[in-house]
Amino acid sequence: MLMVRDLRKSFAGPRPRTVFAGVDLDLAPGEYVAVMGESGIGKSTLLNLVAGLDNADGGSIKLDGVELTTLDDDALTILRRAHLGFVFQAFHVLPYLTVSQNVALPLSLLGIVGTQAQSRVAAMLAGVGLAERGAGMPSELSGGELQRVAIARALVHTPRLVLADEPTGNLDPESAGQVLRLLREQIKVNNAAGILVTHSQVAAQTCDRILQLTSVGLRDIAPR
Repeated sequence: MLMVRDLRKSFAGPRPRTVFAGVDLDLAPGEYVAVMGESGIGKSTLLNLVAGLDNADGGSIKLDGVELTTLDDDALTILRRAHLGFVFQAFHVLPYLTVSQNVALPLSLLGIVGTQAQSRVAAMLAGVGLAERGAGMPSELSGGELQRVAIARALVHTPRLVLADEPTGNLDPESAGQVLRLLREQIKVNNAAGILVTHSQVAAQTCDRILQLTSVGLRDIAPR
């Protein structure tokens, strides 16, 4: 489903540097992998490249056979809306919308509204254990609950690929554990593929495989 080949990225400037080169990655539907590595090695940069939010210096990124590196900005925006889901360390939940309205945002961008959207939102909120909180405001929720809202929003449009960047970095250990279990469960239920960027071994152990990113590529360090 996702195929990355010989991906390369460097940064120009007074002190140009190569972030990484030779990154290869294959993900099948339902597969969930963790990407670990030293601080500054380029883990978030890798996610941005896969999402089409940044441009690679070379290499190939294919999602369901579509070559992302050849798409223009408009085409990438359409692809992200329809096929990608994002979960970040910062929840990015809009404080002036209800919980249900926040979760419904990806559907609105795809033109899915009315009872169809309401049904999907209700199902996702039930899936993340917030079935009774849809009418509430984000200010009424804990950090762990807000991250559950973010997961529901990331998955409500049934994306093919879920990208999670340190999603438990702002949570206490108990909430983090709940969110990690939920993220894995929902990726599997929706038969999506998932990439979790994390510095936490505990978080990484919830994935099917653990990969280490270095300047010369990705290597499997803990297949399961």
